[in-house]
Amino acid sequence: MKLELSKLAVMLTSAVLLLVGCDAKQSNPARTSSAQDVYYVKGVIHEIKPDGKTAIIEHEEIPNYMPKMIMPLEAKHPKELAGLQSNDLVHFRMVVTADDAWIDQITKTGTARPTNPPARIPSTRLVRIVDPLKVGDPMPNYSFTNELGRTVTLTDLKGTAYAFTFIFTRCPLPMFCPRMGENFAAAAKKISAQAGAPTNWHLFSITFDVENDTPAALRNYAQRFRYDPARWSFLTGAIIDIDAITEQFGLYFARTPGSITFDHNLRTVVVDATGKIQHVFIGNEWKPDELVRELARAAATR
Repeated sequence: MKLELSKLAVMLTSAVLLLVGCDAKQSNPARTSSAQDVYYVKGVIHEIKPDGKTAIIEHEEIPNYMPKMIMPLEAKHPKELAGLQSNDLVHFRMVVTADDAWIDQITKTGTARPTNPPARIPSTRLVRIVDPLKVGDPMPNYSFTNELGRTVTLTDLKGTAYAFTFIFTRCPLPMFCPRMGENFAAAAKKISAQAGAPTNWHLFSITFDVENDTPAALRNYAQRFRYDPARWSFLTGAIIDIDAITEQFGLYFARTPGSITFDHNLRTVVVDATGKIQHVFIGNEWKPDELVRELARAAATR
């Protein structure tokens, strides 16, 4: 599934686009990829995306999975969305596996009365002016707080290769933030088990939901991945810094007023042992073996 939307499109639709939400049941790390949870859901379509396979749907509460919210959902069979449009009432089936989710059996049941989108709240928070970063650039210094309440400063990591990705802990759909966690867990296990593997490496998962994802919340979230805090840290920080680092790597995250969910894309960055950016993974299709190779190469850089 390709996650990349143009930044302009995100700006135009962020008032109604919400990606994955809150209070979802946590995935079981031991769950097999063949296991499925199936939900039958009612909702109203806000938009059919130009790709013809993604619908922005405001759906009812899904008991034991997620509350009522607006979110993009991908059809298993895009032809099921043919002929549907904004304000159509629909019934559909949502299928969630360990590493994917989709909707099918989509049926129009009526037409909803058009409603105005929620009003935007003007943003008044301070932001830093930063330049985009690319492979070969030195990684700027940022300071964060980890899940143990300790300060982590990037300039203190010279001599250590590291990778970081961006998440928020209340993200329920398995192919987004949970996949980043599962990939990090698999990569850490693989590189730790390799004979002669480097030891100067670390992983960081950085939240952009700084209001909710306190160190305690991050510590609780980290346990689902059976993480080793000596090798993997979960970070929060000042929103001015989160805004800056995400902007530098082309990651956007937007929250609709009054909501606790985010529309966001994905970035995973590898920094070598000299502090230079070595590789940027875009989206969610990279594999743990790719990260292991990049980390090993980054750790060997002098």
